[in-house]
Amino acid sequence: FDTTGSSSLRSTSQTDALGQKTTTDTEESDESGIPPEVLKPFSLLILSQFILFLGVGAVIPAIPLYGQSIGLSSASNGIVISTPAVALLLVSRFAGVFADKGRKAAMMSGMFIIAIADAGTAFSNNLATLVVARLGLGLGRGLAEAGERGMLTDLANQTPKLRGRALAIQQASVGIGIAIGAPAGGYIVEEYGVRSSFLCVSAAAIAALGLYALLPETVGNSLTSVEASTAIVEEKSTENEADWMELLKTSQTWRSLTICQAGVSVGYACKIAIIPILASTYLGGATGAGFLLSAAGLSGLGGAVIGGTLSDQIGSRKAAALSGTISGIALASIPVGLSLQDRIGSDSFSFETVVGGPDATIFAGLVILWSVAVSAQGPALTSLGQLNAKKGAEATSLGLPRAAGDATYIAAPLILGAVSDRLGDIIPGAACAVAGFAIIIGSAALFTVEDGKE
Repeated sequence: FDTTGSSSLRSTSQTDALGQKTTTDTEESDESGIPPEVLKPFSLLILSQFILFLGVGAVIPAIPLYGQSIGLSSASNGIVISTPAVALLLVSRFAGVFADKGRKAAMMSGMFIIAIADAGTAFSNNLATLVVARLGLGLGRGLAEAGERGMLTDLANQTPKLRGRALAIQQASVGIGIAIGAPAGGYIVEEYGVRSSFLCVSAAAIAALGLYALLPETVGNSLTSVEASTAIVEEKSTENEADWMELLKTSQTWRSLTICQAGVSVGYACKIAIIPILASTYLGGATGAGFLLSAAGLSGLGGAVIGGTLSDQIGSRKAAALSGTISGIALASIPVGLSLQDRIGSDSFSFETVVGGPDATIFAGLVILWSVAVSAQGPALTSLGQLNAKKGAEATSLGLPRAAGDATYIAAPLILGAVSDRLGDIIPGAACAVAGFAIIIGSAALFTVEDGKE
């Protein structure tokens, strides 16, 4: 019999017990692509992600503007933005272990906390209650995202040849949600106030929670009968292997993933803390910022497809390193683009009436290029992590680079905000250059890793 895939192994064990008909059914599902037992939960998960990020997209233009509305400087605003990352970092280890015992419990409890936390943010009337609400958001995200990463890994392990493209679909659903939600959020902020956008996230989280209730539990579902019988015996060994310090000591892949994710987080901090303010200045308010984020999200759909396809074709490490380098160069070039107003005639750009001038056009183009490249990098990094995750402790293993990213995200908005406060008037977009160089350094770490599973 064929031993090239887990699906063939499952059909063989079922043939011994049930007969030829079961083998024929499995072969038909293999030929059609994704098996039905994977397609249904995967589709529900993708739909829930899309709905959730409709709400998240609505709040992205509002986060830095909210800080400005209550008189915070860019550096002080960074404290509010980085607060959820503190909770994410503190809960990351526990969330991974919890999610490895049950994906649904982690996902549903986390999503419930997210709904409460964003409603709390909307109704906060002072800095103390705002910080408490944002800490709650980080706690909810830590639990929900650990469960989601684990469930995606479980499903992808049942269709390994489609891993990259399946992750690209998940990334695309996030991008579409943000692309639709961001301009809607800009309109909501201008019509109903900045606080109303956080209620959009609460509503989306409640809808996602309802869809999560329909998902099956996937812990152990991707194991063969032989693997399942030995999983309990090896549980203690698996927990030791998934120890983060041990992973960092013994695996160059996990060290490189950790460094790379830290760089990626600096880029996302720039997207949240710096780019909306620049977009509001150069593109005409919150609505203009929302439309830029929407365009970036839509362009990122193509990036997700490119990243997933490249991961399957040339390998996830090479795809992640290449796309990450391009995304870093795009952000690092923003100060150059914003300095060209007096050097290039406005007649050279046909989009002047849309975005306000040649400098704004270049700024928008570089943000979109960053979005395409970072969207391509996302599936590749996830695929690389999944391929090297310890069996039985997937969520815990995948939590390592995420924890590094969260730790970086605590400091990154503060650093970028301080750079913007000090140099922003002299070198517009200086903070973007700092973020871009951080991404380039992180992506360079992937070039030191050899292909293949460690």
